[in-house]
Amino acid sequence: MKHRRLGRSGLSVSEISYGNWITHGDQIEAEVATSCVRTAFDEGITTFDTADVYAGTRAESVLGDALRGVRRESYELFTKVFWPTGPGENDRGLGRKHIIESAHASLRRLQTDHLDLYQAHRYDETVPLEETLRAFEDLVRAGKVLYVGVSEWSAAQIADAVRIAGELGFDRIISNQPQYSMLVRTIEAEVVPTSEKAGISQIVWSPIAQGVLTGKYLPGQPPPGGSRATGGTGAGFISRLLRDDVLTAVQELRPIAADAGLSMAQLAVAWVLQNDNVASAIIGASRPEQVTENVKAAGVTLDPALLARIDTVLADVITRG
Repeated sequence: MKHRRLGRSGLSVSEISYGNWITHGDQIEAEVATSCVRTAFDEGITTFDTADVYAGTRAESVLGDALRGVRRESYELFTKVFWPTGPGENDRGLGRKHIIESAHASLRRLQTDHLDLYQAHRYDETVPLEETLRAFEDLVRAGKVLYVGVSEWSAAQIADAVRIAGELGFDRIISNQPQYSMLVRTIEAEVVPTSEKAGISQIVWSPIAQGVLTGKYLPGQPPPGGSRATGGTGAGFISRLLRDDVLTAVQELRPIAADAGLSMAQLAVAWVLQNDNVASAIIGASRPEQVTENVKAAGVTLDPALLARIDTVLADVITRG
């Protein structure tokens, strides 16, 4: 496993990180979740990503249990704040009250005294950005958060946050966590150039496009039983990709993956890591062997000719805007 620096910071993260959206507290039992986390460690993953909202806060608790007893300095722990975690009006968003209270709740569930990276899970149009950034800054100054980042923010929103933090002398955001894959390339036009200029890295989620890029979903056929597309939290996200034109194009990636000596999933993860602005690709797993397979994408270099073949195959189904 190789590591990359996160933005212009001193924090290094594993090229592949382990995320527990959808799986922990929802799709898999706690014992299996712990096995996946321990396998991740065995394979060299040191970066773990979650969020307060995942599985109604249960995902943080499961991850905290799985990490119990592991030397705290040996891993990087990320979580996020924004989405509702309770019924009250202040149980959501990026106002000071919710940020501070949610951070404390996350620390309790994760059984730690600090977060390596605390991320704004979305942008909050209803709260002054200065208030959000000041609340993050106070957590940093208190030693409860080491670095701050965002998730799914636009280039303009990222630029505003960097400008305001600079004017007020706050610690700047060092990361953005967007969706990014061979099929979904929205960040390439504006977010990546803005981030590069500001010293911000991407920590990308869904590099395998919710499993679509594994090739297991076939055109004209129903999804395999027990797959993410058949129900649960992830079904809504994957449905937009289950078009026959997308699935047909994905099948044409098989010989490309074979020529690279990779599985389809490994090819997908390796592809996002070819982008120099990507510090880490988040993988999920419902079985330990999935972790073992996907980490083999770390350190892989795909040659320009192979990348061009991928672009040709997927040309008509790529989302760029």
